[in-house]
Amino acid sequence: MNNYKNRLIDDVIIKKLQSTGGIVLRGSRAVGKTTTASYHANSEVHLDASVQTLEQAKIAPESLLIGDAPRLIDEWQLAPNIWNTIRHEIDVRSLPGQFILTGSAAPDDDKIRHTGAGRFSRLTLRPMSLSESGDSLNLVRLESLFFARKIKCGGFGGHTIENYSDLIVRGGWPALVEKNPMSALDAMIDYVDNVAFVDLRTLKSPPDPIRMAALIRAIARNISTEVSLEKLAKEAEIIDDGITAKTVRKYLDQLTQIFILEELPAWKTHLRSSIQMRVKPKWHFVDPSIATAALRVTPKILLSDLNAMGLFFESLVMRDLRIYSDVIDAKVYHYRDSTDLEIDAIIERYDEKWIAVEIKLGGEKAIEEAASNFKKLKKRMTDRRLENLMSCNIITGGENSYTRPDGVNIIALGHLCP
Repeated sequence: MNNYKNRLIDDVIIKKLQSTGGIVLRGSRAVGKTTTASYHANSEVHLDASVQTLEQAKIAPESLLIGDAPRLIDEWQLAPNIWNTIRHEIDVRSLPGQFILTGSAAPDDDKIRHTGAGRFSRLTLRPMSLSESGDSLNLVRLESLFFARKIKCGGFGGHTIENYSDLIVRGGWPALVEKNPMSALDAMIDYVDNVAFVDLRTLKSPPDPIRMAALIRAIARNISTEVSLEKLAKEAEIIDDGITAKTVRKYLDQLTQIFILEELPAWKTHLRSSIQMRVKPKWHFVDPSIATAALRVTPKILLSDLNAMGLFFESLVMRDLRIYSDVIDAKVYHYRDSTDLEIDAIIERYDEKWIAVEIKLGGEKAIEEAASNFKKLKKRMTDRRLENLMSCNIITGGENSYTRPDGVNIIALGHLCP
């Protein structure tokens, strides 16, 4: 594949193929799963290629497993019964790196289907980060922030606010990263329409497409906020045809099932005082361009309302933080407590080392407020948690990256990489 665009997940795939029998590469439609999987496979079969292939997968699944390893089984969820056949074959071969399974939807739970524990590694491919699309100067490594007590950040240049409005609307979809924002917006409008009217039909209990489209718009209007199910239900009403909070919860789960929507869970930790943590999640689309397409928002509209653009910018940052965190074995959370102290992102590694991140489009006042929030956060942490806090960081839409005298790192998003 001479024109293959390298992805950050490539190294993870190579590592997992050396240690587990198979990989399940998940992600939304058009995110590049098949291309990436094909790059690492030595043979492949695509279950959506023809009706005959799909029928063969259902009737004689073992016949589709013949081929050089790693063998790609694309869109495997169209014939869920093939899962147990592959699992059994992995047991028989007793070798790592045998299969790569890709899918744009997680099939409904099946009590008959084995979990695959010990045989499969599950990886999620998201749209391209700024580093992958060539839109980051790669001057500040996220991994280095876990050693930031010893490392000073530095860098200059890169994107302006106007550039970020374009990047938000364009998104990180592999087929669109070289297009101009308005062409990408047209393509994404069709993409979002297909989510409601086509993609979700593959699920066992597909939603009402008109209600789902209304809910997607409601989520887009509340991007980067802790919106309640009740508020989403109210905003997604269609004339007199209401939608309940219970239905909203079901629809959110279905959007998650096709990897369009991702929950940003609340960070759970012990606090020093009687202050209580809030555990309501935030919701982000897998790419902010889904939200701008749902609302028909252009770069010009974003620039006319910088408060709204700040929320879309936060979603862009969150996309990249999740991608970068995946490859350094870390997870992303958000923090909010009963005093309404909020930290946009807490990134915690497997060894319990963690960093705090605030996201600000720009402005000295906003940066000072974020730095003040870090001081408040530290006072709430137990001594053990505080010992594992490696750095406090403010990611901005500016062009400078530096470390302040108080140790807080100011990092331009366009400088960040894993």
